[in-house]
Amino acid sequence: MRGGFGRLNYGEAPKGPPLTRADLVRIGRYLLPEWKPSLLILTCVLLVAILGLVPPLLLREVIDKALPSKDGMLLNLLVAGMIGTRLLAGLIGVWQSSLTNVVAQGMIFDLRRGIYERLLRQSLRFFTVTRSGEIQSRLQNDVGGVAGVIGGTMVSLVTNTVTVTFTVIVLFKLDWMLALVACAVLPAFVLPTRSVGQVRARISKETQERLAELTAYVQETLSVSGFLLVRLFGGQAPEIKRYGEKAAAVRDLQIRQAMAGRWFMMWIMMFITIGPALIYLVGGHEVIAGRLTLGAIVAFVAYLGGLYQPVSALVNVHVDIATASSLFRRIFEYLDLPIEIEEPADPVRLENAKGELRFERVSMAYAIGAPTLVDISFEARPGQMVALVGPSGAGKTTLTYLATRLYDPDEGVVSLDGVDLRQLSLADLPRWMATVTQETTLFNASLAENLRYAKRDATDEELERACRLAQIHETIAALPEGYATTVGERGYKLSGGERQRLAIARVLLRDPRVLILDEATSSLDSRSEALIQTALEPLLEGRTSLVIAHRLSTILRADLILVLEAGRIVERGAHAELLARGGLYSKLYNEQFRIETEA
Repeated sequence: MRGGFGRLNYGEAPKGPPLTRADLVRIGRYLLPEWKPSLLILTCVLLVAILGLVPPLLLREVIDKALPSKDGMLLNLLVAGMIGTRLLAGLIGVWQSSLTNVVAQGMIFDLRRGIYERLLRQSLRFFTVTRSGEIQSRLQNDVGGVAGVIGGTMVSLVTNTVTVTFTVIVLFKLDWMLALVACAVLPAFVLPTRSVGQVRARISKETQERLAELTAYVQETLSVSGFLLVRLFGGQAPEIKRYGEKAAAVRDLQIRQAMAGRWFMMWIMMFITIGPALIYLVGGHEVIAGRLTLGAIVAFVAYLGGLYQPVSALVNVHVDIATASSLFRRIFEYLDLPIEIEEPADPVRLENAKGELRFERVSMAYAIGAPTLVDISFEARPGQMVALVGPSGAGKTTLTYLATRLYDPDEGVVSLDGVDLRQLSLADLPRWMATVTQETTLFNASLAENLRYAKRDATDEELERACRLAQIHETIAALPEGYATTVGERGYKLSGGERQRLAIARVLLRDPRVLILDEATSSLDSRSEALIQTALEPLLEGRTSLVIAHRLSTILRADLILVLEAGRIVERGAHAELLARGGLYSKLYNEQFRIETEA
């Protein structure tokens, strides 16, 4: 960006400490939905857990009563009960899954919308030091990465906790000695948890960072401008190699992440097998001794699935939460981005702006110790044109940024109709100010949609009138789809002159009182330049205008010319007056504008 990098270190993700208690509370607010759906989900969890306890008890009755007594009716009833309870639990589980998904997707939506809203409240500074691919990665990859935690992990935590609790109670009711044997295996599930969680969390954080780099790289090289640069300079081979290196780094990290807990899972599965074997060993001796029935052992082993499997899942929940913590950290970084351009608490409303723009002792620096503008003071009265002239890097564009409040000054006041811009609503200010920049920004949408961005309710007649004034209507009318024609990525289906005239038409629709104009005709052919100069006539008429002058015609018609050098106004006045002084303006005129006059 012209003017240097920002003072706020937006571009680097802080290497902060582990999640604090406040962070965990904050995560909890996202993970726990409102109380009504929470209560419904909890009710479903309890019902499923209770119903899951019934089949092993019925199985015990089948072995110990129905089969020994050869009671066919009792056998039928017990089997029907086993099937019925499983079916009912499944139906309740489907309803619970539906509730959970609705709540989880609502939370994901809230996270993404919160980040997007926070980003739109940033100043221009943020977007000049942060790659667009990095922003997309935060919105898509990071939020998507915690979707599993929000959507399933927390419900799994509650479900498995309830299941384990109820199962342990039933096991001790059946036989306290066998219950102790079953529980003795549980520490083997828990001990490796912390180390595995730390490893996976570290790999996950590094994976997300590499994904962000890859996304940013793709965004840069596969955009229209990036593609043109690669093709025109023959950079396909090195760019393919660079992409391969970045993609390989992501691939390797994802493989490591997938394999990080596999040895741990093998250990868990081994003890899931050892547990029932021990029950058969100890319980078998109890049956031989006549102190326990065969049905009780079979039911007991059936319950072990409701103990070991949920405990295994609980261990994985810990690992998943540890992995997701790094993603939450990255999400919170964006949700907590500082807001440079604040909305005033009690904004002043301008019902009918006159267009008086004033700078009073304004100073600003993008970086500490490197001032870009110093002690700038001038006034543009309603209807006046003020031209900004000076060498590259003098601060002309920065001055227009301050006029539109893309930045706030470090010192001094920029005001519209006597009201400090910082007291105007951020939504209200664009009603009275509009900008035509050197590089016209267009969305990949129809011409009509791009025009209506300035006035959402503009009629077709208003669009045509604005385009006629901007000398672009005939060009649009000649297109097969007319105003419904899609302009392509960044408007590349249009020529530079057509994009510029479309931007002028868009501003005419807005009908601002103050116009900021960074003329961009110097690189256009004479025909396009003539059309744009004609289009500017109705645009400039009756409006206060702040113009970065690239053409002699602009300077000659200006009411006031400000000559900037090294961020200061070194000369001011009309063309003839400044030319007679023989200062910097005269030098710039003789070097640059004399060539235009001769041509």
